[in-house]
Amino acid sequence: ARTNESGRVRFIPLEDLIANHLQDLFPGMEVVEHHVFRVTRNEDVEVDEDESENLIQALERELLRRRFGPPIRLEITDDMDPVTLELLVRELDVTDQEVYKLPAPLDLAGLFEITKMPRADLKYPKHLPTTAVQLQPTEPNMKPDMFASIARQDVLVHHPYESFATSVQAFLEQAAADPNVLAIKQTLYRTSGDSPIIEALIDAAESGKQVLALVEVKARFDEQNNITWARKLEKAGVHVVYGLVGLKTHCKLALVIRQEKGTLKHYTHIGTGNYNPKTSRIYEDMGLFTADDQVGKDLTRLFNELSGYAIEKKFKRLLVAPRYLRRGLLKQIQNEIENAQAGRPSGIKIKINSIVDEQIIDALYKASQAGVPVDVWVRGICTIKPGQPGLSETIRVRSILGRYLEHSRLFWFANDGDPQLFIGSADMM
Repeated sequence: ARTNESGRVRFIPLEDLIANHLQDLFPGMEVVEHHVFRVTRNEDVEVDEDESENLIQALERELLRRRFGPPIRLEITDDMDPVTLELLVRELDVTDQEVYKLPAPLDLAGLFEITKMPRADLKYPKHLPTTAVQLQPTEPNMKPDMFASIARQDVLVHHPYESFATSVQAFLEQAAADPNVLAIKQTLYRTSGDSPIIEALIDAAESGKQVLALVEVKARFDEQNNITWARKLEKAGVHVVYGLVGLKTHCKLALVIRQEKGTLKHYTHIGTGNYNPKTSRIYEDMGLFTADDQVGKDLTRLFNELSGYAIEKKFKRLLVAPRYLRRGLLKQIQNEIENAQAGRPSGIKIKINSIVDEQIIDALYKASQAGVPVDVWVRGICTIKPGQPGLSETIRVRSILGRYLEHSRLFWFANDGDPQLFIGSADMM
């Protein structure tokens, strides 16, 4: 609740406003005490994909039940009396371990209202992303040509410092409009409500191009949005698939197949972030554009597998979970261990959202014991114990808290002076 008072703006928690008018809400009753509590419910959606004839319909039925999921956490203010707490625990059927006493206010999401105040002096200055130099026209009056730029050299873009609109979005929009483009294949995990990415895919399909969109309808809390987009894409003639049974398709990939001088050429984008123009302004992510033929063939094989055409056994440039990612990273870590033991340059740098995978962590401990310097940047969950004598003395773990949400996943290995760098969207969980 917002109030104006002598030119000043004051905010009152809604629960305080209600508490001060309880007599009006319950006339004729004696209000003895009042307390605030907050319930978190299990909103995981479970669908038996093997048994469900129609995944979309089964998922929609489960989404209707989501708001009635079992309570898994009860937050209460630290002034709640034992009698009221006992009542809540009994009625909500939660355990004592699921009760958390906290100082008010309990719902900090309400503080977002304060950010809407017209106080430029309290906010970051507006940031205008630049266009990556490699993607700019070579002549002042020329239009940007994504394909020409990517054909000249690989291009690594860093969002939001470099523009999503003049890189990823421009890549797909040019592909949709280019008569020489024969096919576009893309994964969609999360996207915005008015996504130009979706519109580009629809335009491409309506112009007669072969368009495949892998829409992950099990993306947590975006299930309904993705179902809506899937139906819109199907209506426009896009071949929509929903990934592999039992797996969540989390990769961020786009593949464009273009006819040039009588041959087919692959243009690919491999990213760490979603194809979402809105979050691209506040999430830190990276993306690689390349016309490398082997990468293009790898993505072709991967899309064939994801769309159910074939089961691929080998990829030459990609580490694809769940079969090859952990195995490939463990191989890289072991290589650093051997280099350190032989006195050669070694080092590991990992930037990730969460790391709890026991095999990866055990391998990093072994690397540390061999003398390999290990730097890890983790935004969220981390079960590594750095700096432990005899276990992890050379491991350093840090977290970056800044203007943008750190979202990229990077894996760097010194490799005896010939560094190897992997980017992707996977966490070690």
